[in-house]
Amino acid sequence: MEKNGIIEQVREEVFPSGKAAEKPLGKYCDHTVLRAYTTRETVKQFCEEAVRCGAASVCVNPVHVAYVHELLRGTGLYTCTVIGFPLGANRSCVKAMEAALAVEDGADEVDMVMNIGALREKDYELVRRDIAGVVAAAAGRAKVKVIIETCYLTDREIVAASLLCQQAGADYVKTSTGFGTDGARERDVRLIRQTVGDTMKIKASTNINTREDAERMIAAGADRLGTSRTPQIVTGDAKAHSASMENQPPKQDC
Repeated sequence: MEKNGIIEQVREEVFPSGKAAEKPLGKYCDHTVLRAYTTRETVKQFCEEAVRCGAASVCVNPVHVAYVHELLRGTGLYTCTVIGFPLGANRSCVKAMEAALAVEDGADEVDMVMNIGALREKDYELVRRDIAGVVAAAAGRAKVKVIIETCYLTDREIVAASLLCQQAGADYVKTSTGFGTDGARERDVRLIRQTVGDTMKIKASTNINTREDAERMIAAGADRLGTSRTPQIVTGDAKAHSASMENQPPKQDC
């Protein structure tokens, strides 16, 4: 057997590929548009695209939640938003209020950013309370996903963060904001899955641009994918047109 074949065989033994996609790939995707310069027209384009692709949700900044809730009414897609984004450095009471207002506006899912500095300082009680406050604010009306920003954490810190998410009553552990130094990695998704087992779901986010990327993350244990490239994932065509291609920073006057 060639060297590469041996490596892949051993890799499969050590890191089994796990589950294959159990539903259409679109249903794994939170079609995401979170840039500061995003307009309502761009948000509308993302919503229309998400419906065509059969996505799970559209994920937007809180200011767009009510608008997206109306656009998606009757489509079966969820309205998703972000809390304490992208740094996670807001006071816990601010995150809880932001989550409560988002739910009032129609959010079905809220993706909050963990207090990353507190986790690294091992102030675990603060981290737990921070998450629990958002869970309480969601009041069972919205699913809570906790972004732990794996690119800044050691393996031990990823395990600790995942356990705190579990203890605080969150629904998902999410890897990344998309504003950090890196995004989802298969090894991190596997580590989270090994930590929480089947008691929680996992959202892998960022660096998921193709069907192959999506399938790898699902095989590693992801239940949901944060991506702006849902059309490319669904069609399998890396060059497929998507609204994200047009949602670029405006050019400044010289």
